[in-house]
Amino acid sequence: MNLSSCSGHCAQQSEGYNRPIMQNRNIESPSVSEICAQVKHLGYSTSKRVRLYGEDYEVVSDPFPEADGIAVHVTTKKDSKVRVLQLPATVLQSVKRRRKAA
Repeated sequence: MNLSSCSGHCAQQSEGYNRPIMQNRNIESPSVSEICAQVKHLGYSTSKRVRLYGEDYEVVSDPFPEADGIAVHVTTKKDSKVRVLQLPATVLQSVKRRRKAA
């Protein structure tokens, strides 16, 4: 087969190859408020204690969106100053997996 005869045939194959496999994906991403509600349900809410990154924290706020993720305000026994604690991606992935399973 020479290149000139391949151009039409290859173009047809290319169109089929590049066609989306799953065109009707009707999977909705959870909203930020839904993610925050699920994170809260996991125990990251006001008056709860959590252990992350080798340290114990007291959560003093409900979860909120922060820098492309979800965070909570926390204090520690060592430092009563309120600070923002970004939740690990694994927590958010767990929330998304639970939502898909439901």
